[in-house]
Amino acid sequence: MTVRTSKKTVAFANPFTLGDFDELLQPGTYDVETDEERLEGVSFEAYRRVQTLVHLPATPATPGRSRTLTVDPDDLAAALARDAAVSIQTAPEPPTAR
Repeated sequence: MTVRTSKKTVAFANPFTLGDFDELLQPGTYDVETDEERLEGVSFEAYRRVQTLVHLPATPATPGRSRTLTVDPDDLAAALARDAAVSIQTAPEPPTAR
């Protein structure tokens, strides 16, 4: 079985929650890793996502203790969409010409 890992960084401008994880997470950037395994027996190269991890950095409340959450990628996408919607709603209005 061949596994590939992709890495990206996501940014939240507002406090957020992820899936069933009860903790309110702080705005900031988070590293995300996605593992996919190659599908065998197909005539073209294809992969299936098997795991998505979000790395939570240490906080003032938990100094020296970083954590990693296994999340549903749909929950992560939904959290990012909610964050973007809140950011758009709270953005200041551009000045109008008089």
